[in-house]
Amino acid sequence: MILDKIDELLKEVSQLSASNAEEIEALRLKYLSKKGEINQLMQDFRNVAADQKKTVGIKINELKQMAFDRINSLREELQTGEAQSESIDLTRTAYPVELGTRHPLTIVKNEIIDIFSRMGFVLADGPEVEDDLHVFTKMNFAADHPARDMQDTFFVENYPNDVTKNILLRSHTSSVQARVMEKTQPPIRIICPGRVYRNEAITARAHCFFHQVEGLYIDKNVSFTDLKQVLLTFAQQMFGADTKIRLRPSYFPFTEPSAEMDISCFICGGEGCGFCKHTGWVEILGCGMVDPNVLELCGIDSKVYSGYAFGMGVERIANLKYSVSDLRLFSENDTRFLEEFESAN
Repeated sequence: MILDKIDELLKEVSQLSASNAEEIEALRLKYLSKKGEINQLMQDFRNVAADQKKTVGIKINELKQMAFDRINSLREELQTGEAQSESIDLTRTAYPVELGTRHPLTIVKNEIIDIFSRMGFVLADGPEVEDDLHVFTKMNFAADHPARDMQDTFFVENYPNDVTKNILLRSHTSSVQARVMEKTQPPIRIICPGRVYRNEAITARAHCFFHQVEGLYIDKNVSFTDLKQVLLTFAQQMFGADTKIRLRPSYFPFTEPSAEMDISCFICGGEGCGFCKHTGWVEILGCGMVDPNVLELCGIDSKVYSGYAFGMGVERIANLKYSVSDLRLFSENDTRFLEEFESAN
């Protein structure tokens, strides 16, 4: 009778199946626990005739080992299935995903940073959501300056009767310069790359956000000659050793004197072509000596220290290097456009 029961359980155990950990545990309890089927057989084994004990004992051990192996096998199958399901990303596309490339603006920005880093400039960073104090006031903007108007600036919080409370998206990375100057005494030699925002219509030549790299050097006896030499070195390393520069008088609230810098057209060599509008020159950046008011507003003694600052648009430099006619291409993430810069990485 007990042999028939063992044979029945052997057949039952050989066909065990489970779909989750709870079902496997239930099987273990049914067959291998102290109150399980196999342990019950061990209790009945006491009543087996002496001449059958050997045969029955072998069969019970065989059943116990089979149950143990089968339950462990089910557990391993479940763990393997879970690992495989976790490794499968069902959101992936059905076709191979190609590796991307660096964005052209990143390529140009890194090249600009590398050039100025070799001249001793260090990186400085600041928040994109800024206050009026660092964007305008400490940069010597008058309270009624047009740049503070709603049509020029993206305001997060705007207080027309008290501009000092205004919170806005920075319109230039000069705010980083202000933050560094108010916390650091000269000598200061930094470059400030970052994204800026201006309330402009989006066209082929303008966008509501773009990228800048600004530079600042403050120390004793800094002159305009120092500025010109640094910018000449930059232009020749960025656009070629034969590149010439010229500085034209301009106006910025935070520099005095101020200038805009042109480089000789690298397409026609300065002879005049459609790209440079037949002038032989292409504008690339603004610069000047830091206004003494800016130094004083940031806690630096303008009678002891002087300095220069410059700023350029990364998109502008990228346009010149790669002849990109439409600024919107830089932010549309068209892979056909981005693939054109694979060799530049």
